[in-house]
Parts: sequence; C-alpha cells; structure tokens
Amino acid sequence: MAELYEELGLTSEEYDSICEILGREPNKVELGMYSLMWSEHCSYKSSKLVLKMLPTTMPHVILGPGENAGIVDIGGGYAVAFKMESHNHPSAVEPYQGAATGIGGIVRDIFTMGARPILCVDPLRFGDPSNPRTRYLVKGVVAGIAGYGNCLGIPTVAGDLYFHPCYEENPLVNVMCLGIMRTSDIIKGVATGVGNAVILIGNRTGRDGIGGASVLASQEFDERSAEKRPSVQVGDPFTEKLLIEACLELLKGGLLVGLQDLGAAGISCACSETASRGHVGMEVHVDRVPLREEMEPFEIMISESQERMLAVAEPEKVDQVLEVCHRWGLNAVVIGQVIEGNRLVGYWYGEKVFDVPVDSLAHGPTYRREARKPAYLDEVQSFDPSTIKHPSDCNQLLLQMISSPNLCSRRYIYEQYDHMIQLNTVIYPGSDAAVIRIKGTSKGLAVTCDGNGRYVYLDPYLGTQIAVAEAARNIIASGGVPLAITDCLNFGNPEKPEIFWQFTESVRGLADAARALEMPVVSGNVSFYNETYGEAIHPTPVVGMVGLIGTISNRRSIAFPQDDLLVVLLGQTFSELGGSEYLFYIHGITAGNPPSIDMDVAKRIHATCIEGIRRGLILSAHDCSEGGLGVALLECCMAGMIGAEIEVETDLEPQEWLFSESQSRFVVTVQKSKLELIDELAKRRRIPYSVLGKTGGNRLRINDWVDLDVGEAFQVWDQALEKILS
Repeated sequence: MAELYEELGLTSEEYDSICEILGREPNKVELGMYSLMWSEHCSYKSSKLVLKMLPTTMPHVILGPGENAGIVDIGGGYAVAFKMESHNHPSAVEPYQGAATGIGGIVRDIFTMGARPILCVDPLRFGDPSNPRTRYLVKGVVAGIAGYGNCLGIPTVAGDLYFHPCYEENPLVNVMCLGIMRTSDIIKGVATGVGNAVILIGNRTGRDGIGGASVLASQEFDERSAEKRPSVQVGDPFTEKLLIEACLELLKGGLLVGLQDLGAAGISCACSETASRGHVGMEVHVDRVPLREEMEPFEIMISESQERMLAVAEPEKVDQVLEVCHRWGLNAVVIGQVIEGNRLVGYWYGEKVFDVPVDSLAHGPTYRREARKPAYLDEVQSFDPSTIKHPSDCNQLLLQMISSPNLCSRRYIYEQYDHMIQLNTVIYPGSDAAVIRIKGTSKGLAVTCDGNGRYVYLDPYLGTQIAVAEAARNIIASGGVPLAITDCLNFGNPEKPEIFWQFTESVRGLADAARALEMPVVSGNVSFYNETYGEAIHPTPVVGMVGLIGTISNRRSIAFPQDDLLVVLLGQTFSELGGSEYLFYIHGITAGNPPSIDMDVAKRIHATCIEGIRRGLILSAHDCSEGGLGVALLECCMAGMIGAEIEVETDLEPQEWLFSESQSRFVVTVQKSKLELIDELAKRRRIPYSVLGKTGGNRLRINDWVDLDVGEAFQVWDQALEKILS
C-alpha cells in the first residue's frame, strides 16, 4: 500500500496512524476513504485550531460553524442560511465545469438545511487580463456560473472581480449562496435512530470527480495539473433543480430525520459526517448505489459525482420518501441503515469491504503548523508612497483609474447572470450591496462580499480587518444592519511557515474585527495550496456578509438621487496611498502600509450612517474604498447621471485627496434643510464629517483639479472591461 497512500496524498505518519487506529493495514477502499477525509479540504487539519479564534455565537445565531451552512434569525419566524466556499483548483483545470459545480455544491449546502436558495454571490480573482489564458479562464468561469445558476432559477445578485498577476495560474472562484426558511423548518445533516434507513437520492454515480475537490484542493499545482481534467466534476443543473424541489417537499412533509449533500469525498464524507454528528454507526451496501458505469467499491466510495443527497428516514416513512423522489424524476435507493456503535461498515454483495471507526474518518488529524513572519514584509512595508512623483493631469488620472480592470464597470460580467429571477432583487448589481426583498414581509436583506489581497499581502492582520469593515460599510450604505459573516480564506501551502503565518495573522484580524463590530462568523471555508511552481497567490480572505433591512423602503443606492443636494463625507481623508489601486495601476507598485483603521471610530461612523438613513436624513450613500474619494464621487455621479460641484480645502496633494483609500468613509447626500440634524448626529457620536459640495448639472468638478462630463466618463467606465477581455 506504500505507493498507493503516497499517490493519494497521505504522509507516512498519517498512514501509520491509520494502521494504529484500525489495528491492521487498511485495504484499498479504506485507504481511499481516509485519504480524502484526511485531506486538507475535508479535515481542516492545518486550520481548525486557528479557526477557534473566531467569534461564532450571538443571540441571533441559530447554527454556527460545523453544519453545512450557518443560520441566523431575522425575526418574524424567519431565518436565513448562508455559506461561502471555493472551487479554485477545479476551475483552474476546467473553468466552466469547475465554476458550475462550485455553484451546485454551495446551493446544496443551503437547501440541505431546509432553506430555499434565493441568491448567489461570486467573488472572483484572476491574473493579468492581457494574458490570453486569463481571458479564457474568465469567460469559462463566468459562463459556468451563469449556465448553472440561471438553469436553477437562482439569481446571482452580487460579487466582485479583481485582477492581479499573482492569480495568473491560480484563479480564485469563491461562491456564496443564501436561502430563507421558517425557523421551524430547520434540519441538520445528522443520522440518528438505530434502524433508520439511509437513502441516496439524485444522480447516478460515475467516475467523474474522483478525488476532484478533495485532492485537487489539497496540493500545489504543477505541470501535471492539466492532466487532472477528468478529476473535475461534471454538473447537471436540471437534476439539481429537481433535487431542490424534492428535498424541500420531503422536509416540509416531515419525512426526514437528517439530510446531507454529497460534495467532496462523496459517499465517504456524507456517511461518516452524518453518523459522527449523531453519535451512531452506519451500515452501507455499496452494491446498491446506482451507477452510470461499471465501478469498483474504491471508486464508488470516493466519487464526487454531483447532484446527490444522503437522507435518513424512519423505516415507516421510506415508501413516502421514495414516492416523492420518483415523482420528481429522481433516483432514490435505500443503501444502508443506522446502527449502534461508532463503526462505518460497508458491504459489496455480502462481502465486507470496509470497517472503520466513524469519528476517526470524520475528524482526521490536527496539526500545529510552524508560523514565521515572511522576510518580504520589512521591505514592502518600508516603501514610502510620498516619494513617488504624481502625474499632474488629475482629469486624465481619474479617467485612467475608472477604466482600470479593478475599478471599471462589471456590467459585462453580471449581465450574463439572471439577477432578476424570483423577482426579489430591488437593488441590482453595481451598487455597494445587492438588496433582496423578503416576500410576505416588509423586510429586506443586503448581501455583499469583500477582500483586497494587496492589503493582506502587505499586512495580513490589518488587511483582513479592512475586508470586514468594508463589507460592513457596503451593507450599511445600502440601508442594512450587518448581521453575520461567512468567509472563504484563500492561501498558499500551509506547510510553509511564512504562508501559515499569513493565515494565522489573517484569522486573528478577522476575529478581532468581527468582535469589534459585533458580528459572528457563522460559516466559511479554507482553501489552501493556492500556488503553482512554488509561487503562492496573495493571501486573500474573502468576507461575505448579510445585513437586515427592517423596512425595505429604507434601502439606499450609491446614485445621487437629484439636483441641489449637499454632498457630505462621513469620516476623514488622510495621506494613505500604501497598497492602493492608484499605486498599483498607475505606478505598478504593490507596497507600503495599507490604510489604518480604528474600529471604535468605524463603529461610530457606521451607527451615524445607519441612523441617518433610518430617519430619512441620508438620501443616498456610498462606501469609499478602492480607488479613493475621487472614484467614489464619480461613481455616484455615473449611477444617477447627475453631476456635482465639489469645493474642498485640504493640505493633501490633489492626487492624495482623490486616490487615498482611508477607511471608515461614506459619501452621502442630504437636503440642505437637514444638515443641522446631520451635524447633531455627528457631534453626538463624535465623528468627523465635512460638506464637500452639492449635486447638479452633468459634470463632476472638484476644485480646479477635475472637470469631467459625467456621460463621457460613463462611456469610458462602462465599456472598459469588455474591451479588456476582448
């Protein structure tokens, strides 16, 4: 078995541990099961100790990490389930199917909790867009997300898109899904009740996806990675749509004890995890699994074929379960039963082919990896942005900035997605956050995702705090109160001390920011080994956030709504160009210190903006982040096709004022008659604010620095991405 365990990614120490657990050498089937369940992707063996830093409980949290998705209470008997995951490695090998099956997997995580999926979000990272391979990956990934999500009838309502050479060989395809449910309809992925039936529902099992998510996501890429194309799963969105409806009907009818999707590690994972959560054993008859082709037990148990669910039902309800599934045109077969003890036992035509302790399979080893601060940090953090020479034409600079791949319009991408299906979307893609109505109530949800890899590369702790704070600002600017966080933590090889230090510091930043802003982290995912030929991506934690809008009429967009309103800046601008888009895109530099952030000041500014919106004082709001204040003001103008006259006094250089990425800032509009009330709010919470100017006309004028026609700027901004990717 020596050659096989090495080929399957197990170390010699892990193989010895398996032998010790079993009291013998594992057979081929058992070795395959352990290799997948003990992979980084499934076991979190390098990350689970670090993740304990995260705050996960608050009064409104119904379920935190450990289940298929986190669930939070939103009042009125309703709850939302949401989670973010990655499909980075499969998408690098086969972009369409990698992205498509990423959507399929995250959607199953949601409806397996009893929630109806109502939206998806897609944070994406790619390499240099001038590279033909990058353009190939972008088109394939976007087509995969659209092709699967549109067929399911689930709108993709938000996301983000960044380009940087560090993602050249390792694109990041993170996917988030949210569903809504009655709190009384929640079900867990747990097997209980000795004698209860174990039922496999959905697609037949094939060789596609064998080792796909679990193996591909647990190793670095090299020249052999392209040969692993058959390991990428193949998606069937039409079957998934049937699964959604059938499973929700089964749950509504009270026919199931537990429900679990089959993702990474397939049947091995679903059976061991549900049994472990229920503190029971499970007997599986592998020969009963419906197949697409002739396969052996080893292949069946580790196949990651898509659109499959594992259900647990009481014996007297099995016929009803099968009837519902068959009515929806789905395969449904009893493949086993819950048994006493803690063993997962499998049979192949009466012959025992595996017999392992459930918990040893479900939980895997735990490692305390070495962490060491990377040597590059001293050099990049010592860079002083004040030493650069600024181009003098701020008009041209601002046009260059809004046409950069990271700041230009994403319309070319999101128009390929159906963001209106289900007719819940009330703030569309392109604003700070998407806003969804909750039918049958006056409430809404604001959803966003954020994460700046440059910041985290320069300072993992601070950069991750900024990601949390920016996501919160996006929710608040849209009229919501931030509720909870899901995350996808994308890093290189954790066995390298420098990478693990980045990861540890990033999680510490996430934990401290979440506590400071009083938001629990209820679900998430860790994606390691994002590197090729030994070169890692920038550490890229992506923060997904959900906020509650108590009255949907309180929603806000970034657009200046009318002429003759005051443009007010909540917060303060400093000379902070380190890690900025201006420094990267205009000067080709990724260096310096990211902008600082004071979480106490941030909380007070957040509260001021929330109260201003609720009281009807703030008529539009926009988070000021990448690109700086100049870009934010122009975005507000272009969104409403209304210009603005801005007059400011500042000690900063024009380029610093325009493109500094200082934190905790909102650009808001208020009526002149309400400025006194804004002043009272700001003084009560001790926050800085300033009146920048007023809306009106069709030009953006900022001092004597900028004078742009809004319509002409819009054409540059709107068409840039399509030109870049053509």
